[in-house]
Amino acid sequence: MRDAWCARPGAALPAWHRALADPAIGDALRLLHEDPAHRWTVAALAAKVGMSRAAFAARFTSLVGQPPLTYLTGWRMTLGADLLRDTEATVARTVGYEDAFAFSVAFKRARGVSPSVWRRQCADPGATERGTAAEDR
Repeated sequence: MRDAWCARPGAALPAWHRALADPAIGDALRLLHEDPAHRWTVAALAAKVGMSRAAFAARFTSLVGQPPLTYLTGWRMTLGADLLRDTEATVARTVGYEDAFAFSVAFKRARGVSPSVWRRQCADPGATERGTAAEDR
């Protein structure tokens, strides 16, 4: 992925990638990337990398281009967007299907609705009553 990024005309590595070279900020970025679901605070990150909260926040912002928790929010949204885009494909591979289409066909045969309808019904149990299942026909 990095090689593809760098191969683009005029492409430069993102600031966070360059910040990995800094011992403390690099460690903090690795912590955020390895466990984005953790309830991180600036103080907790600073303590993990052996810096004061104020010095850590200033150095992180200077090297990465944004404050630590703003960066974390962006990282979480990037991961979330990837999961929203790839969920059926990821599920398909996890449960033994080569692609999302094959999984979708098998799921609909077994459950009576497509995976996307199933997901909507789980998120909004009243959706079936409003005709969501009809969308799948």
